[in-house]
Formats: sequence, structure tokens, C-alpha cells
Amino acid sequence: MRIHNLYVDADGETHFRDIEIEWKNEGRGGKTSATLPATGIIFRETPGTYDYEWHPAPRRQYIINLDAGVSIQASDGETRIIGAGEVILVEDTHGKGHFSKAIDGKLRHSIFVPIE
Repeated sequence: MRIHNLYVDADGETHFRDIEIEWKNEGRGGKTSATLPATGIIFRETPGTYDYEWHPAPRRQYIINLDAGVSIQASDGETRIIGAGEVILVEDTHGKGHFSKAIDGKLRHSIFVPIE
């Protein structure tokens, strides 16, 4: 399983990379990873007009898109579409941050899972 990761380097630039989730257990119900730390859960509804200029993430957190995607641009210029059902780990809590925008004017529901 692959998740997106948005991180910041020593110069304050943000970049994307992919993280592969390692499977620790396998059984009749499928595969599971190790238990990862989390400090809560936040539900979010984002309007289809969402167009949020450059900003750092407010905290390290996983974001799970439920029913629509979002376009995110890192400060190095790479843009990714994080689609419905995909997960991104945002870790750019300082530096230049990222730019995010709704796709096709669609309302989006997502879940934030803070890890600090």
C-alpha cells in the first residue's frame, strides 16, 4: 500500500515522496500494518470552491480523502492529485508550505488523523 508524503527539507522547500506501508500481520481478514501512533481524529468538509494559497500544515497528520480529491502543489513545483480513497502524510509544518485546491468544484469529505 502506497501513501503520499509531503515533507520539508533543511532549506524550507516542500517535496513529495511515496511511502510503502509494511504489512506486519496477515490472516483471513487480510493484511494489517503495525499500530501507528495517533492523537485524535478530525472530520472535515471542504467546499468545492476551496483554493488555499501557500501555507504549512498545522501539524503532522494523515489526511484520508473519502469522496473527492484535492490538488496539492509542493514548493518545488510538483503537483499531485490526491484522489478519493488515497492517504497523504503531511509533515511540512514549517517552511514554504504547499498550495491546495479543490478539483472540478467538488465538495470533499476527509478525515485528519493527527500524529503529534
